[in-house]
Amino acid sequence: MERGRMSRAASSRLSELPMRVQDSNRMSMVYTTPKSKQPSFGKLNIPKPTSVNSERRTSFFSSRTSGAGMPRNSTMAGFGGSEKIKDTRPLHDKSFVQQCIRQLHEFLTDQGYPGTLSAKTLQSPSTKEFVKVFEFIYRQLDPTFEMPNVKVEEEVPAMLKALRYPFVLSKSSMYSVGAPHTWPQALGALMWLIDQVKINWSLSKQNLLLSDFCEDSDDIEEGAEYNKLLLDYTAEAYSKFMQGEDTFDDVDDSYLSKLKKLYNVDEALLNTMEEKHRILSDEVERLEKESQTDRLMTKRMERVKLQADLKKLQSYRSSLESFKANLENKASELSDELETTGSHMESLKHEQNELQCLLKNQKFTPADVERINREKRELQQTISSLTKSLEDAEQHKWNEEIALAKVNEKVELKVAEYHKLARKLKLMPLSAENAGGHDFEIRPFECGPGSMVQHKTQRQMLLRKLVSDVEEENARLANMKLSLEESCEQVNSNILDKSNDLKQLREQIRKLDERLDSDMQELAQEEKDWAAEKESVENHRKLLEKKINYGYDDAVQQLKTAQQQYHLVLQETNEERRTVANNLASVFTTATDHLAVTEKCLEDLHSRVQRACSKAVEEDEGAIQKLKETLRSFTSKANSL
Repeated sequence: MERGRMSRAASSRLSELPMRVQDSNRMSMVYTTPKSKQPSFGKLNIPKPTSVNSERRTSFFSSRTSGAGMPRNSTMAGFGGSEKIKDTRPLHDKSFVQQCIRQLHEFLTDQGYPGTLSAKTLQSPSTKEFVKVFEFIYRQLDPTFEMPNVKVEEEVPAMLKALRYPFVLSKSSMYSVGAPHTWPQALGALMWLIDQVKINWSLSKQNLLLSDFCEDSDDIEEGAEYNKLLLDYTAEAYSKFMQGEDTFDDVDDSYLSKLKKLYNVDEALLNTMEEKHRILSDEVERLEKESQTDRLMTKRMERVKLQADLKKLQSYRSSLESFKANLENKASELSDELETTGSHMESLKHEQNELQCLLKNQKFTPADVERINREKRELQQTISSLTKSLEDAEQHKWNEEIALAKVNEKVELKVAEYHKLARKLKLMPLSAENAGGHDFEIRPFECGPGSMVQHKTQRQMLLRKLVSDVEEENARLANMKLSLEESCEQVNSNILDKSNDLKQLREQIRKLDERLDSDMQELAQEEKDWAAEKESVENHRKLLEKKINYGYDDAVQQLKTAQQQYHLVLQETNEERRTVANNLASVFTTATDHLAVTEKCLEDLHSRVQRACSKAVEEDEGAIQKLKETLRSFTSKANSL
């Protein structure tokens, strides 16, 4: 029960003092309580985010923390910061975006998203669909959440900011979420929110699995022993820091050993859990890689292979059944022959008994005995010669059967190879695509030698016809391919011509923009000159008012002179304004006419340019609209002048 507290306390309390040299093997200066950590003893270089419950316990230290590189005096500084964090995720990589879309689709499907959902919709969703998805994911964190109906474009970035989303999602991007330049950032925010939901789920499960770590936690974590260890560690480290040291490895090791002793840490169990975590991570990575493959296609290929194996087994079973029938016929014939031989042997035994009785009853002469012995020797020689000839015949029969079996095996291999090739070419079975209703299967157990030759001739004729049809089809497809390549080259040349025209139009628009910028700069400079001249006249008037007490007549005369000069300057200014206004009006009229002609040309090109140029033309139209708005504003300013 104490091991989890030990590891979490060690990982949260180590290296609390600032360092002048950045140490990559230490944690960042974030003070958390052991309750906000998972058991991760020995991994001090992995920073963990602080929990909400840790704010009460870290308030004592947060006001005294100094950053790395601060001078050693009583001046302390807080961690502030409005510096934007750069998003290191490859959100502009199409493959990464597609992977995020698949993960989002799987998450919404698994959690029972109520609306209609498809991967095509998630390629460029509307703002309304994005808000629905955001609301559904946020409800996984807060089931009582209700999205407001007004100012949704402001609420979503504000909610992400409240959730400590480390990157910026602007309000303007919410007006066109599905655009190609804004959807990756919005998708990245959704994936981050899904990660928060999964972390919340895992923490809720850990609260159930590790509930014993929370029992009687105040007895140690807020007790006298823990506070004494922490204060001793802080005091010793700070004293070494003030003496000029930057690393506190010995202090950290001593503090870790004391914490281990206090919390009764079992390092063997922690190593076992780390090994289990590594094995499970490898298994999850393997399963993710397998999920990216097309399982349906794999299963279909397995089904086709199993069907082919089933057909082979069925044909083999039929051949075995026919072979079994032949063996049963042979067995019946052998049994009949055995019965005949048995009856014949009984008759021979009976005849032998009779001959023995006859031999006992009759008397032989020596000549008869000699004759009988001679006949016996002759019969024995005859029997031995016949036995030898029988053995030779059986040996010859055995050799012939072995040769026949080898020939049958070769024939079966050839037939199997033929059947495999025929199935690959879709010639088998009768309902195959290229069979044409003909049977190309060879059945050696159902046809004799004559019919085999006939079937071979017939199949050869069908195969020659099929080869000729395939060659004709290949020639037709080759001709079609050549015609398509010619048409494709023609289309590519047309696209190149149109792109060159589009570049020329863009160059004309750029020159017009530069001319407008120069006119605007001249107008702004003239306005500044008029303002400066007016200010000088105003200063001169004030100076005259100050000199009234010294000489009224001179002042009146000077005032008249100044008024005459002012009227003269005002007339010249008015004439210059009218001249500038006329010039600007003529320039703006010319620019408007040119823009009208350019817009008409762009509209004509828009009807002829293919689908690949649509996006560029839309951007040019957007630029033209902006230019029109700029011209309208300039025209209104000129009219007001």
